[in-house]
Amino acid sequence: MKPVNVWDYQRLAGERLDANAHAYLMGGAGDEVTLRDNLAAFERRKLRPRVLVDVSSVSTATTVIGTEVAMPVLIAPVAIQRLAHPDGEQAVARAAAAAGTIMCLSSVATCTPHDLPAGKRWFQVYVWRQRGITDAAIEQAIETGFSALVLTVDVPYLGLRERDVRVGFKVPEHLTVQGDMFGEAFDATVSWRDLEWLAGYGLPVVVKGILTAEDAALACEHGVAAIVVSNHGGRQLDGVAASLDVLEEVVDAVDGRAEVLLDGGVRRGTDVLKALALGARAVLIGRPMLWRLAVAGEEGVTDVLRMFHGEIQLGLALLGCTSPADVSRAQVQ
Repeated sequence: MKPVNVWDYQRLAGERLDANAHAYLMGGAGDEVTLRDNLAAFERRKLRPRVLVDVSSVSTATTVIGTEVAMPVLIAPVAIQRLAHPDGEQAVARAAAAAGTIMCLSSVATCTPHDLPAGKRWFQVYVWRQRGITDAAIEQAIETGFSALVLTVDVPYLGLRERDVRVGFKVPEHLTVQGDMFGEAFDATVSWRDLEWLAGYGLPVVVKGILTAEDAALACEHGVAAIVVSNHGGRQLDGVAASLDVLEEVVDAVDGRAEVLLDGGVRRGTDVLKALALGARAVLIGRPMLWRLAVAGEEGVTDVLRMFHGEIQLGLALLGCTSPADVSRAQVQ
């Protein structure tokens, strides 16, 4: 039977992935409390539809820091995508380009920025202790036409991912991985002053991994173009709030000075609508994309983006909105 939703693909991916890949791609940190709460937060929120609205024409299109996208769903930066499928990041990039949305390439990808197919692309930045490695990767992304730099700020060290520990996770020998995430090579001295260095490359800077009003305000003071409210999919500090639960706090602190995005727990088009109602400009998806990649490669990623587009379009109409811009705080409780 053809998969009809994210959960169908999760089940099929679980059957196809080996123990090494399954642990890395499915797991979270510690007891995985935050991993589960990212999902539960969307269940706790309820939509408030308005009726007798002309929704004969509904568009899912929007913009994210000036880039037109076909819907408010972007592809999150996920490391080592060839763990899921041999075509990895390249398949995802082709599917994202065809769907008219942005793909963010990880600093720990299994291909270089030069190798990624053309499209709307952002580059996620991990800062390594050897800054020259970071500089070279950023320069390659700029040369290749990437349009924003996404600094992930919640990984001075890797979180305690016990599923990985149990299986003795290792990157397969046949994969070439950019960066050195597992060699404990993160630069733990990175601070707010480094945003000035990053801005010096001339691209908009997005900060990913903000969970508090205090840090959101500091990010705005340092001139970021956007903030991604994120707990790294529950893979870093277990026991922090679900991304959705702190979204309003961050939006209020930003007060229009930057765009606010969200990742963590998004599995349905209705989840996207809830995030929009609480002030997000768009969301990023990681695991839903990976599950489909594992099951059906590029076709699977194309399918997940098609599913999200259809669910968002229908959800907007049933909510009484004709576009993402129409979704307001009054439409969620």
